[in-house]
Amino acid sequence: MTTAPHVPYRLEFDVEVPGTPEQVWQAIATARGLSSWFLPTRIEEHEGGTLHFAMGRDMGSDGHVTAWEPPHRLVYEEDWAGLMGKDPDDLSPMTSQFVVEARSGGTCVVRVTTSGFGTGADWEQDWWQDMGASWKPSFDVLRLYLAHFAGQEATQLEADAAHPGDEPTVWAALRGALGLGDVGSTLDVRGATGTVESVGPRHAVVRLTGPVPGVLSVGVHDAGEGTTNASVRAHLFSPDAAAYVQREEPAWRDWLQGLSVPA
Repeated sequence: MTTAPHVPYRLEFDVEVPGTPEQVWQAIATARGLSSWFLPTRIEEHEGGTLHFAMGRDMGSDGHVTAWEPPHRLVYEEDWAGLMGKDPDDLSPMTSQFVVEARSGGTCVVRVTTSGFGTGADWEQDWWQDMGASWKPSFDVLRLYLAHFAGQEATQLEADAAHPGDEPTVWAALRGALGLGDVGSTLDVRGATGTVESVGPRHAVVRLTGPVPGVLSVGVHDAGEGTTNASVRAHLFSPDAAAYVQREEPAWRDWLQGLSVPA
């Protein structure tokens, strides 16, 4: 017997980013734009259109556009139950809304709201808390994309590895191995150089300057059963990016697998 969704969940925050409403819209509401700072995306760019976010090997999230008002408002729904392998009667669709508001000085505020309904299970509460912690750092990537690479198409590098231990322990090990300092410090690891733009309790974002320009995101998340996943994702902007990814992505994966985490 299923239980009708009734417990509300909601994430809401604002981010200020450079660019005109039209530039911001291209970044948040098109497949090319979303793929250049978030996840590889397919989206039919109209109300009622389908969308798909690729979330790693053999995993993704499907949905459809419910409101399309360029360049100011985008709303889409994702199949939260399908994503989590749950009965659709237990979980409502997950709805995300982006509202773009122009500000003086060549910036915009993007108001982000993501909401859904569930049953109030412990795993749902943990999932929404984890989603909020993982979702917000993506907008640091958006800010850098619009500031330095607006309109360009990204080539993505992605690597991860699971390790025994909790998030603080694995994050400390990852941060130490990277030599990751505070905001404004330089990073030089595995031949990649750049400047640290943001650091949180389990994520950091670096603007890369060489050998290929782009944005590097590093972080950890709970993988269950006493393990934590350490991950690296880069959005790269250069004619040489594809060759770099082909060469370096396996090397980054090996590097993450070899990460030394205290017992």
